[in-house]
Amino acid sequence: MIEIRIHGRGGQGAVIASQILAEAAFREEMYVQAFPSFGSERRGAPVRAFLRVDRSPVLVRSEIYRPDGVIVLDQGLVTLGLDDVFAGLKPGGWILINSPRDPSEFAELTGFAIATVDGSTIGRRHNLGSATAPIVNTAMAGAFVSLTGIASLDNLALAVRSAVPFKPEENVAAAMEGSQRVRRLAAVGISEA
Repeated sequence: MIEIRIHGRGGQGAVIASQILAEAAFREEMYVQAFPSFGSERRGAPVRAFLRVDRSPVLVRSEIYRPDGVIVLDQGLVTLGLDDVFAGLKPGGWILINSPRDPSEFAELTGFAIATVDGSTIGRRHNLGSATAPIVNTAMAGAFVSLTGIASLDNLALAVRSAVPFKPEENVAAAMEGSQRVRRLAAVGISEA
């Protein structure tokens, strides 16, 4: 089983990102589970979403405490040390960060496969959210699919259209751009469980 934890802030789309990725993997005939965890439900507050993917039925019903990988929708959660983003991350696990920085600039994250994509710029380019608070979830979902191969881009596009009622084609374009612009520090992949 592959377990992924998504960290973001309210309004960035962490919950929808987990739903998109779950549907894309489901379309690949995998078993999935996606669900959120909220603190104070307000824009800007830390939000976590969880995703499990497996070739066998997913029977676990708890938060993810030992993820294989972490998706970070807000670089500030990394640089400010908020929300204990990397707690329990398995040694050798991977981290995908929404950042304009090169993965090599996150030298403090030793022992992990680091990848970055500038989801904020992609969100702005496709008019998702506002200039000061772009929606980054679909760009990050595209980067995730590109890194892991967990689903085809065609199934990702179908999942985006299904989960995002507002500006679906702009969100698909952001997902495709995210898949093309992701930068890797080390090889990232998901092995079959």
